[in-house]
Amino acid sequence: TSDPYVKFKLGGKEVFRSKTIHKNLNPVWEEKACILIDNPREPLYIKVFDYDFGLQDDFIGSAFLDLTSLELNRQTDVTLSLKDSHYPDHDLGSILLSVLLTPREEQREVVISNTLIRVITLVINNYDVLPNMPSRTGNLWHRIYSPSSCVLMTLFCVSSNQNHETFQTQSLRLSDLHRKSQLWRGIVSITLIEGRELKAMDANGLSDPYVKFRLGHQKYKSKIMPKTLNPQWREQFDFHLYEERGGIIDITVWDKDAGKRDDFIGRCQVDLSNLSKEHTHKLEMPLEEGEGCLVLLVTLTASAAVTISDLSLNSLEDQKEREEILKRYSLMAMFHNMKDVGFLQVKVIRAEALMAADVTGKDSFSKSDPFCVVELNNDRLLTHTVYKNLNPEWNKVFTFNIKDIHSVLEVTVYDEDRDRSADFLGKVAIPLLSIQNGEQKAYVLKNKQLTGPTKGVIYLEIDVIFNAVKASIRTLMPKEQKYIEEENRLSKQLLVRNFIRTKRCIMVLINAAYYISSCFDWDSPPRSLAAFLLFLFVVWNFELYMIPLALLLLLAWNYFLIISGKDNRQHDTVVEDMLEDEEEEDDRDDKDSEKKGFMNRLYAIQEVCVSVQNILDEVASFGERIKNTFNWTVPFLSCLAIVALFVFTIILYFIPLRYIVLVWGINKFTKKLRNPYVIDNNELLDFLSRVPSDVQLMQYHELKQDPSHSPSKRKKNNPG
Repeated sequence: TSDPYVKFKLGGKEVFRSKTIHKNLNPVWEEKACILIDNPREPLYIKVFDYDFGLQDDFIGSAFLDLTSLELNRQTDVTLSLKDSHYPDHDLGSILLSVLLTPREEQREVVISNTLIRVITLVINNYDVLPNMPSRTGNLWHRIYSPSSCVLMTLFCVSSNQNHETFQTQSLRLSDLHRKSQLWRGIVSITLIEGRELKAMDANGLSDPYVKFRLGHQKYKSKIMPKTLNPQWREQFDFHLYEERGGIIDITVWDKDAGKRDDFIGRCQVDLSNLSKEHTHKLEMPLEEGEGCLVLLVTLTASAAVTISDLSLNSLEDQKEREEILKRYSLMAMFHNMKDVGFLQVKVIRAEALMAADVTGKDSFSKSDPFCVVELNNDRLLTHTVYKNLNPEWNKVFTFNIKDIHSVLEVTVYDEDRDRSADFLGKVAIPLLSIQNGEQKAYVLKNKQLTGPTKGVIYLEIDVIFNAVKASIRTLMPKEQKYIEEENRLSKQLLVRNFIRTKRCIMVLINAAYYISSCFDWDSPPRSLAAFLLFLFVVWNFELYMIPLALLLLLAWNYFLIISGKDNRQHDTVVEDMLEDEEEEDDRDDKDSEKKGFMNRLYAIQEVCVSVQNILDEVASFGERIKNTFNWTVPFLSCLAIVALFVFTIILYFIPLRYIVLVWGINKFTKKLRNPYVIDNNELLDFLSRVPSDVQLMQYHELKQDPSHSPSKRKKNNPG
């Protein structure tokens, strides 16, 4: 069987997506959608997919509906045969639509109402009929073209009450009505607590369970709990809620197996329409097709202020709105809504001299169809597409709520390609704490690894307003995990890079040990004498409060060196060179991936090597983050460290150690009694996770624009 659903596209943008009908080759949808049409001569593109949880959805077939063949004000039943350009001779089934085309006099627009009735003969099983069918719709395409992200069209929903139909506007076209568009209606906060009596999948009578969640195209994967049938995860994450009536969260539980495919343990679903809002629900979900149950906490909350608007209409230029935003994040409101740390406004103005991704025509006419994706953690919005242009102007304003001031704003430019995943044109990553408010800047676009420049620049104007107290408290809490991340793979250059980084951190400790040993050996009598006197003085007068005091003095000393112009921070050319080598290896791997099949045969060895590679990265990053804290790489974090060390010094000076240990022990022993579902965290590790490593510093480094490429020269050479 298949789990089919249908996408409708106009001009390359998704304007409607049907619900998924599970395990059915003849699905009946009976859904309605009302879509504004800008150009009736542009056909409506219809694509059918097979939903695969945890995997990329399989493409079943597609068809085009010629709108010019329809009569106005007359409902027409249309049967379209599904086709695949790669398999033109295959019968992929057909789809039946009831279509009504009517004019809208008040806006001089054309409206098309599609009622998805049923697929007549969807006789396809992807694995039997088309075992080698290539997938042309990548994960990136699914990420960007979600129904909630489409801002080019006006989408209406039709609710039927017997013979009465009520049209409700879900989002408004900003170019016509100059109003802001709310992109999602709410947030689903999920806490995965534990599993109980799960099915044993391994020979030792245990399992290594993990959980996958999916709401629409949003996905989350929990950590793996080794060798247990009663795992304790205690992980918290959020999904965006796009539908007024809620939605269904698909949950599957898997057993991790090294060297072979993971075993399926069971599944369950959470229907959000049955849950009340602004209330935390404790759910014990029994697993279907398996044993045991999952314990979850689910909370539905109102939507955060994430919007898209035209450049002529933005919050910070409205004096009244600006005052309200400043008041919301003032020090007086420091204890109100601790999750709402700040406000971010991004103006995506234009780009220049982009890479030409499409070459068409007899004269090899080069062009691109660029659009821009703006990401802040798991919030992802996009601009419209500017067709056949290498110097596009978008003039859009995006607003986000900031949950963590240490987040990084990512702006990526893609070239739109129909029927294929979008082509990458360039990317920039901007830490929020490095932003200068109200300044329009030209950012040089970088490659996918953010290690070097690619062609083109993008002009942005960014404003950040945040509450410093909330931001400081949030720093000591677990960092939000990105739902969509590239899977780790084995790379020789990456393995070597992480080994060298780890070696450099270890060498610091070894050199310190050699230095101390040389003092004991009296290699330099003056130095050994000074060290001996210092040792006697410190040991005789040592108190516990001197440990944070010494760290505090080290921070102050490094700050003094920086302001006096004696900055001891060096540009890490070694990491930069290794990143460039890694990028070249990535390019070679992409070209030769089909030829190298040995990685699949040695999957288990690869997984072990990837684990070693990741462990080396974690160890090296830990050492680099400690160094960068004391080097004032991020002044906000270094100031926060000074405050914390000062408080610890005062506490240790005035309060006996046994009282401090007593309070710490009581808190640890009673934490689960006071709150059984509390998520454990280590404040020190959470703090260090916000400090960038040397690799991240290289990726966030802002490149200077090449003065030899002026905008005027680019425009002369640009046919678009």
